[in-house]
Amino acid sequence: MARGNFGERLKREREMREVSLDELTKATRISARFVEALENEDWAKLPGGVFGHGFVRTIARYLGLNEEALLGEYDMARAEHSHAALPKPEERIPSPPKWLPVLGVFIALLLLAGLFYATRYGWRRYAAYRATKKSAAASLDMQPQSQFGSTSPGSTQQSSSAALPDLSVSTSAATRVRILADDKPLLYAELPAGETRHFSANQQFQVTAGDSSAVLLELNGKAMPPLGAPGASGTMVFSQKDLRP
Repeated sequence: MARGNFGERLKREREMREVSLDELTKATRISARFVEALENEDWAKLPGGVFGHGFVRTIARYLGLNEEALLGEYDMARAEHSHAALPKPEERIPSPPKWLPVLGVFIALLLLAGLFYATRYGWRRYAAYRATKKSAAASLDMQPQSQFGSTSPGSTQQSSSAALPDLSVSTSAATRVRILADDKPLLYAELPAGETRHFSANQQFQVTAGDSSAVLLELNGKAMPPLGAPGASGTMVFSQKDLRP
């Protein structure tokens, strides 16, 4: 880029004082590419505003030049460059094709039709699922319920009372509880204070609590002993013998 009066004068003043470009950049801490851009009036490589003014003031102060006069020449040279730049021709935004609105309406209709079909099909599947679930529940209610363990032929009354064993777990404080029924996990979670849960099994229960004193256990309405020492974790297994009076 060809230099103007400002760039030529700045370089001439620097060379008259026998100040090299490297010395000037080290003394002013201004990058060499910015100093060269000022001397070549390469405005595209220079920051504007207070940064450009700061560069000119610092160089003028180091070279012993009048700061305000040099700033005036800098502003004038930069303004001339801005006026010389031709404005870009206005680019008109092309109008959308006439068929675009028709396509939008067609896509909207397709989306509505798909939504209607999905809703109707989903409702039918949900209704069928509910009907199947109710039918399965009714079939289970009609089947004889399994007993909690083997009983002798002479203990019919006791076996009837032991059918469908119920384990009630109540918490007086928040604690983590794990329940296994017939070696299958039923619960492993943090229960809050005042929580009561009921569980059923065929053979046995295994109960573990992080705080033994925070858990109250009842088996078929019968209170069970604590799982362990107060404040400590504990584990206990309940089987058929725990249902006996």
